Parts: sequence; C-alpha cells; structure tokens
Amino acid sequence: MNKIYLIIGFVIMVAAQWFVPGQMIVEQESVLKDGTAYKFKTMPIDPSDPLRGKYINLNFEMQRAFTKDSMIDYGNDLYVYLKNDADGFAKATIASREKLDLKQDYIKVEANYYYEDSISFSVPFNTFYMEESKAYPAETLVRQANRDSILNNCYGLVYVKDDRAVLDNVMIDDEPIKDYVAKHIKENTQL
Repeated sequence: MNKIYLIIGFVIMVAAQWFVPGQMIVEQESVLKDGTAYKFKTMPIDPSDPLRGKYINLNFEMQRAFTKDSMIDYGNDLYVYLKNDADGFAKATIASREKLDLKQDYIKVEANYYYEDSISFSVPFNTFYMEESKAYPAETLVRQANRDSILNNCYGLVYVKDDRAVLDNVMIDDEPIKDYVAKHIKENTQL
C-alpha cells in the first residue's frame, strides 16, 4: 500500500516538474504570437561589467513616465502604458499603481523613484541570452551601435500582451543581433 502512494507521489512530482516550465513556455509563446511588437531604444551598456556570462545586458532609453500618483514607493509594481512615437519606437504615456481603463498596451514594471510628476522604473526585459562565444562580441557591437551617429539604429524588439512583455530580439540596423554578430565575425576573419 505504501508503495502505491510513493509511486503516485512520484508521478505527481514528475508531472509538476514538467507542467510548470511547460506553462511558462506556453505563456511566452502566446505573447510572441498574439502580442503587439514594440521597439525599445537602447542606451549604451555599462562597459565596466563585460563578464556577465551568456547574455548581454541592455539599458533602455524609456525609463520614465508621467504619473498622477505621488504615493509610489521604490519597488512598487506599476503599470506603464505604451504607444509608438512618430519614429515607431515605444513611448511611455502614463504610469499607475492600478490598471487604468485605457485602450493601450501596458507592461508591468518596478518603480525606482518619484520626482515631481514622473516616475522612473526598471523594465523586466533587460537581458538577452545568446550563445556564449557571441555574447561578448554582441555586447561590444551594441555599445558601438549606441555610440554611432546614426540615431535609433539599435533597439530591443519586445512583444507585449496584457501585462506580459517578452524580449524577442535585439536589432542593429534592423538586423537581428545574432545575424549581425555572425556577419561581423565573418568579415573580420576574412581580413
């Protein structure tokens, strides 16, 4: 009788271990399939932390939003509503601790600090995972692209659905970063 309970418990444990990551994958794929794509402008990456591992760290230009709520504290969850600007990049329209009845996409972020009528925040999609051998060259190329005189040539392509946001790709000159890095490495090895 105890063996049956152990087997049932084991089966439930194994099923739960597959269900949780499976559910996370399904949710992310749903956002990528049915969500709205937004381009988030990047800013230069902190050059003092090049050994981050198998991902590149991104800073986004959009870090502040107007708010009517002066009682926001550090670490509060916020809803930041989005629209595209004239150049097709994501722009924060308003931030609130409560969901607003607006016909706009929104992302859930963490509040940093309040100043006058605006709030700074941290987005949950500031890392982009890559093959280890290409992560450092990618970080270097993103840094160079952000310092380039051509504006808006480096951005994160983020899909938004409800309050979920998924960073799909990092683009340089409208080319996916993995392709851009591969092309750059190939060009430099042929010299």
